[in-house]
Amino acid sequence: MAAGWKIDEFIGSMTAASTHTTSAYASDVKQFEEWISRLKINSPQLVTRDMVRQYISFLTTNRQAKRSVTRKLAAIRRYFAWHVRNGTLKTDPTAGVRTPSGTGRLPKVLTKEQLNALLSCKDPDVPEWKSSRDTSVIELLYGSGLRVSELCSLDVDSINARNNTVIVMGKGSKERRIPVSEPSLLAVKHWLKFRHEVVDEKVTKSQELSALFLNTRGRRLAPRDVRRIIDERALTPTHPHALRHTFATHLLDNGADLRAVQELLGHSDVATTQRYTQVSKERLKSAYGASHPRA
Repeated sequence: MAAGWKIDEFIGSMTAASTHTTSAYASDVKQFEEWISRLKINSPQLVTRDMVRQYISFLTTNRQAKRSVTRKLAAIRRYFAWHVRNGTLKTDPTAGVRTPSGTGRLPKVLTKEQLNALLSCKDPDVPEWKSSRDTSVIELLYGSGLRVSELCSLDVDSINARNNTVIVMGKGSKERRIPVSEPSLLAVKHWLKFRHEVVDEKVTKSQELSALFLNTRGRRLAPRDVRRIIDERALTPTHPHALRHTFATHLLDNGADLRAVQELLGHSDVATTQRYTQVSKERLKSAYGASHPRA
């Protein structure tokens, strides 16, 4: 890293920012400095607006999520504004640069093979209580489209077996009732037969004792536990949220109403749900291209 960039000094000036923010901004500015060095630019004083635009275009064409591109531009913008305030730059090369319009990266949808791998446990050494718990976790994530945080907050009485529904507490403490698929319900019932094997009798907190899903220590399942469950069964690296994406896309693929899917997902804005209609269109185009003899 060239001394003229003074990235460490810039980060040191962000006294009011959190450690997470300063770490992200340091990484973003260093990535820009490394990229711009390929253009034989070794000083921030030589950076032009066109170069910044070229960098943003580079990030976009490499399928970076729009949110990531926006944050990286914000970091670079703040960095050059710092130089201008300190008198080491006369003009800010990020002035007038905007992130591209659009919704960014489309949600990832799992294939049939990936889903089947997640829903089956082929390791004979896995205890039955763990196998049944993990299967019911994955069934609910896919069958009801739950967020990981919503799944982890479920209590035993959150599931209503009589009318096949689950009550979840979503974002903004908004409660909603969601249908539970028959495979999900059967998986949960099977898990409940083994749940007592991991209950920690020493736990006195009612919110822990009432938890539907428990980890090996008898505590309420945490998001990191769910990620570990997915990692153990996935054919390829998969984020738990991909099951929610797959749930929504499969509903729309099969003719579900957009507003109904919005309600099931707990989206406050239908625009968020509309991303999945684009995924469905892309899947149709892909199927047409692969199957039609004159495509």
